[in-house]
Amino acid sequence: MPRKFYPWKKSDPLKFEQFFNPAIKKMENMPPLESRGNRPLKMTFENQLKALVYFHLEEHVSAQHLLQVLAEDDFAREHIAPKGGIKKSSFAEANSERGLEQFMHVFQGLQDQASSTLPSRHSELGSLVAIDGSLIDATLSMHWADYRKKSNKAKVHVGLDLNHSIPRKVFLTHGNGAERPFVSQILSEGETAVTDRGYQCHKLFDLWQRENTLFICRIKASTKKIIIKSNSIKPDSIVFFDAEVLLGSTKLNKSKQPVRLVGYEVAGVKYWIATNRRDLTAEQIAEAYKLRWEIENFFGWWKKHLKVYHLISRSAHGLMVQILAGLITYLLLAIYCHENYQEKVTIKRVRELRIEIQNELRGAGKDAPEVPPEKKLHPPYAKT
Repeated sequence: MPRKFYPWKKSDPLKFEQFFNPAIKKMENMPPLESRGNRPLKMTFENQLKALVYFHLEEHVSAQHLLQVLAEDDFAREHIAPKGGIKKSSFAEANSERGLEQFMHVFQGLQDQASSTLPSRHSELGSLVAIDGSLIDATLSMHWADYRKKSNKAKVHVGLDLNHSIPRKVFLTHGNGAERPFVSQILSEGETAVTDRGYQCHKLFDLWQRENTLFICRIKASTKKIIIKSNSIKPDSIVFFDAEVLLGSTKLNKSKQPVRLVGYEVAGVKYWIATNRRDLTAEQIAEAYKLRWEIENFFGWWKKHLKVYHLISRSAHGLMVQILAGLITYLLLAIYCHENYQEKVTIKRVRELRIEIQNELRGAGKDAPEVPPEKKLHPPYAKT
């Protein structure tokens, strides 16, 4: 049966609408979503986006869970689901075959808004973008998500704006998809890629320097180094090495152009960082690389608290739609937390938002309406 806390009074969806409103504004100049046939759309793009944002915000664990809520929960049925409800087949078709262009439009619009409104941290280091890939478990029926025998996985490639702690660009491949080619696709002019050892490639370092692509990349400690020029090191610094070097020892893997190599040590672990950022101090290079861990935290938080990797579609198109919906949800949270608390996204604020939505929209909490006399339940022993 439909869930209602106070069925005699409907509440206006103030909190959810406030949270979702930036996405509504980004739809104004959006390419229209049209039906492919003669029948009108049963689920508009706004319905589709609302449903998927609601899916991530409320931590639903499957498409069936979401569809049950859209059918039985009073608020979701009235304010999230399309009029007349939505069947499983129509929901699956909407996510698997359409809406990708519109999702990308809203994502880019919210990303631009967040970049212009959120405070910029580490501006002295320039515009930093951490780049990494994350594997998503896939079913064996998802043949496009090739990974290894008896195991399918997809891989999402994300660029995270480290100055604002928000996602910038996203790409999707099968699990064995190469990560290095996405550096040039994710970066914009003047931005610096901050990457881990998986992106080490001396030929790419040469290419990036010829193309003026800025990078800060950790390399393997065992990499051969030919010192061309040593730079001075400050006493009592975590930095123990700073020099212009050629990397590699053979004709096959030896770099042709020198790179700056910075070595620093933290908690007994030595890090070797190759870069073409010669405008920063060695300590700033170390600081910039330390920020790369934010993308690891982002993937973990995104996966744990927004349930982004709980598949609701098995096609590459549908999975990309779900990923974009998860990123949109995160951007909406970033904008909401900044506007209301001047804070970054935290699970504490997300939980508060969830509780506020439930209290306000379903009539629960301290501001619940007075129960009409005819609705009050009297115990058997009450005097009448």
